[in-house]
Amino acid sequence: MPISYYNENDSKGANPDNYFMKQALVEAQKAGERDEVPVGAVIVCQGRIIARGHNLTETLTDVTAHAEMQAITAAAQFLGGKYLTDCSLYVTVEPCVMCAGALGWSQISRIVYGAADEKRGFTRFAPAALHPKTEVVSGVLEEECSKIVKEFFKKKRSPLNPPLA
Repeated sequence: MPISYYNENDSKGANPDNYFMKQALVEAQKAGERDEVPVGAVIVCQGRIIARGHNLTETLTDVTAHAEMQAITAAAQFLGGKYLTDCSLYVTVEPCVMCAGALGWSQISRIVYGAADEKRGFTRFAPAALHPKTEVVSGVLEEECSKIVKEFFKKKRSPLNPPLA
């Protein structure tokens, strides 16, 4: 995994949340290229990306293989422990209840997401699933994050792409 650092001098005053969300969007693109729902995530510790993940539910035939779950596992392995207390998750779509529960158990310090998920998002069904000290920031690069998912499903539903029988 290539390690990325946020460097204020190189980024010319760019917002670090935008920078890291763009990295999560790169992961979402990878998922889309694999015909997975294009959701991507990165976990950052001390200005450094320590884990990346994207949806792999179709590839692995595993309903738990969400981008967040892939990133949590990679970050825990990188750090050598299950707690992500000094880390931030950047994810393109609001985590579902399952992922929010895992993030709660990890005691992650901060969650930053792009697009809300009104049908499956944790804020609707389980807002208390996170650790009480976890900070949540929503709407970062929301338009870009929403667009990649909408375009994926629009293409899936296209008459030029009929469903498999």
